[in-house]
Amino acid sequence: MRFFIALLFTFFIAFAPAFAQPDAAPATQSFAPTIEENSLLWKISGKDLPTPSYLYGTIHLIGKDDFFLTDSTRAAIDRAQLVTFEINMEDMMNLPAQLGLMMKSFMSDGKSLRDLLTEEEYALVKAHFDKMGLPLFLFERMKPMFLTVFASMDMSPDAMSSGEMVSYEMKIMDIAKQQKKKMGGLETAEYQMSMFDSIPYEAQAQMLVESIKSADTGSDEMEEMVKLYKNQDINGMVTMMRADEEGVGGYEDLLLVTRNKNWIPVMGEMMMKQPAFFAVGAGHLGGENGVVALLRKEGYTVVPVK
Repeated sequence: MRFFIALLFTFFIAFAPAFAQPDAAPATQSFAPTIEENSLLWKISGKDLPTPSYLYGTIHLIGKDDFFLTDSTRAAIDRAQLVTFEINMEDMMNLPAQLGLMMKSFMSDGKSLRDLLTEEEYALVKAHFDKMGLPLFLFERMKPMFLTVFASMDMSPDAMSSGEMVSYEMKIMDIAKQQKKKMGGLETAEYQMSMFDSIPYEAQAQMLVESIKSADTGSDEMEEMVKLYKNQDINGMVTMMRADEEGVGGYEDLLLVTRNKNWIPVMGEMMMKQPAFFAVGAGHLGGENGVVALLRKEGYTVVPVK
């Protein structure tokens, strides 16, 4: 149960940008990575940094046969004194913290999933979760976007513990622990939770239904995303996100752009103190409002590393 709670919170926010459509902003357009620069690993230098730091794009869950870490990426982790994730992974392994966040994952006013869906929609969701071995009655009061993580990826609770699915964050955290490195986070889990209070439960419930319909009709969106990731095609990921007309719609600024902008000063402060390795979802890297472009706009030299 403890591992299930950690899994739920660790990948909920991290997976959300796959539904977002990054907003175009001409002011940063010239700083966006080009197609020729496509890479998951980026070296950050300049702007009086004493030593270079590195930025790496993850896909938060991937099949074990598709997982890879290049020698360059491992070397970048070796050089870092601080390994930083979207949220501090060590905090997510803390049981009291997990339970505190779990309490905030439930809908207010006693609402349940039945209140938000038609009978037909509810039956669709229930059948999907029954197939996955997740009795829906245990999660009916949970905010629907938490359920969307599992529905979209068709992932069972033991997929990671069995080794079927691999977490880049967990793998990188294990390497950092072995090397006794400090770890940090660009934002808190509490902040991540608060963002989704801005999205109506009804909208969240419809996202859940749409994700299940997509999975049940044989949509290969996740397969395509994994293919783009293995090709280190961050620009292709941005294009794919923009083409998704379903999902969070008007909430892309909240889920993606605002977070990217918030991270830049935090990264700057960390990099001035010690060489850092930043591991964030690959969907945050590319585009006019991606982390690479925003760092360049601030005066850093950010170059791809193959």
